[in-house]
Amino acid sequence: MTITSISPSADVHKRISHPVVDADAHILEYLPLVAEYLREEGANAAANRISKTGNNMRVALRGQSSGSPGNWYDLSDADRRRWRVMRPPWWAQPTKLTVDSATSRLPRLLQQRMEEIGLDYAILYPTFCFGFADIPEENERRAASRGFNRYLADVYGPYRDVMTPAAVIPAHTPGEAIEELEYAVNTLGLKVAVFPGQIRRPIPAIAELHPELSHYATFVDKLALDSEFDYDPLWQKCVELKVAPTFHSGSQNWDSRNSPSNYMYNHIGHFAASSEALCKALFFGGVTRRFPELSFGFLEAGVGWAVNLYADLVGHWEKRNGEDIFNYDPEAVDHALFDELVQQYADGRVLAKAKESGEPSFWGSPDQEDRSRLDEYAAAGIERAEQIRDRFIPNFSFGCEADDRINAWAFNEKINPFGARLRAVFSSDIGHWDVPDMRGVLHEAYELVEDGHITESDFYQFVFANPARLHTRLNKNFFDGTAVESAAATLLADPADPADPADPADPADPAEQGAAVRRLCPIVD
Repeated sequence: MTITSISPSADVHKRISHPVVDADAHILEYLPLVAEYLREEGANAAANRISKTGNNMRVALRGQSSGSPGNWYDLSDADRRRWRVMRPPWWAQPTKLTVDSATSRLPRLLQQRMEEIGLDYAILYPTFCFGFADIPEENERRAASRGFNRYLADVYGPYRDVMTPAAVIPAHTPGEAIEELEYAVNTLGLKVAVFPGQIRRPIPAIAELHPELSHYATFVDKLALDSEFDYDPLWQKCVELKVAPTFHSGSQNWDSRNSPSNYMYNHIGHFAASSEALCKALFFGGVTRRFPELSFGFLEAGVGWAVNLYADLVGHWEKRNGEDIFNYDPEAVDHALFDELVQQYADGRVLAKAKESGEPSFWGSPDQEDRSRLDEYAAAGIERAEQIRDRFIPNFSFGCEADDRINAWAFNEKINPFGARLRAVFSSDIGHWDVPDMRGVLHEAYELVEDGHITESDFYQFVFANPARLHTRLNKNFFDGTAVESAAATLLADPADPADPADPADPADPAEQGAAVRRLCPIVD
C-alpha cells in the first residue's frame, strides 16, 4: 500500500532552506518483545506486568499512588477518593489514523514517512517504559533499564541515519546512573540519555521513627540541591561521555496534581512544574557553574515557565544578592527613629498597646539567621546580574510542542532580561494524544512565522539550530553519518550563537571554564 501523501508539513519543509530536527518524538514500544529483553536481564516482575497490560498506557507502570491498595481501575470511586489515588492517563494514544499508530511502533515506517511528516532527523523517547527508572527495588530497576536499552539499540539501530533513541538511565544513586550510562554509550552505542528529573524518597526521620509510614511521608529529591547524594560525579561522567542530560519527568501525583477523577487536571502544567523544580535546583545548586559545558534538556514542558523562571531569578537577585540583602537586616533598623514615628503617628489601640508592652518599635525576638549563609546565589557563583544569563541561557534547552503559541516568548529579546533568547527546541510529541495527525505538526509550528510572532530566522533556531546545539555542544560528532551531517557541520563552523552570550570575565571555552571551576571545587567521589 502507498503510505506517503501530500501534507501541510511536507509543504512547509519544501519552503524552508534548512533541516528539521525533532528533539522529542515518541515511540510506542512493542511490549511483548520488551518483556523478552527484560527477562533476559532478570527483570521478571516488570516483564510480567507489561505482559499482562500490553500496549495499554492506563496501567503500564504508572497511575498508582505509593501505599495505595491497588490500581485505580480496580477501586471504587469512594476508595479512589479515600486513598487519593490519582486518575492515571487514559486514551493517551492517537488511534483514528491507523497509519500514525503504526508509525509510532515501526521504525522502518517512520523512516519512510519522514518527508511527509516534515522531519529530517528524530530523537525518540519512550512512552510506557519511562517508569523503569522509578521501580523501587534496585535490582529490578537496573535490570529493567538495561533490558530496555538493549531493546532500543537492537530495534532502532538500523535506522541511525534518520533517528536515534534515548537510553533510560535510573538514578536513585549516582553510581547506578553512571554504570548504566557507560553501558548505554560504550557498549550499545546510544548517544542520547534520559534521566529521571527527581527521585521520590522517604523522609529520613519518619522512616527511622515510623518505617510503616515511609511510603506516605516522602520528599522529592531533585539531584542537585539538598539531595541525599552528590550527583556531581554523574554530571562529570556526562561530560566525559559527551552526553547531554535530558529529562522527561512530570509531576502528576504531586500534592496539587492528585485528582482521583480528572486526568486533564493532573496533566496540565505537570511537565512544567517538574522541570522548573529541577532547573532551579541545577542553577541554585551551582551545577551550571561547575559544568558550564553541559547542556540540559527539559522536554515536553514548553518554554513559558522557563521565561518566567529566568526573569524571576534576575528579579530576585536584584533584591536579595549578597550585598542588597542587608537592606532587610533587622540590625539596620534605627530603633530610636522608629519609636519616635510610632509615638507621632500611631493612634488608637495600636498606640495604647505599644505603650503598654513597652515595645513600641514592634521588634520581637533577636534575629537567628546565620550570616555566613545569607547569599543564596553563592553556590551558583552570581556576583552580577548578567551572570544569571550566562549560567542559565547556554545550559538549558526547553522542549516545545508545535501547537504552543507561548513558544514565541523564547525569542522576545525586548522582554527577556539582558535581551536573552531562550533555547526553545522543536519537540513534536508524535505518538501521543497531543498529535492526532503527524502530517500537521511542523505546519502548526510554522504558524508562528505566518502569524508574525517569530521570524524565519527564529524558526531556523527553533527547529534546527537549537535542537542540534543541545546535543553537539559536547559531542561535535553527534550527527556524523546522519541525514543532517552536512547542515550540522555548517552550524558548528559558525561561532555565532544568539543564545550563548559571551562573558568577558570567563574563559571563552566552556570546557576550559568548567575544568577551572572544578579544580577550585573538586568533586568528592
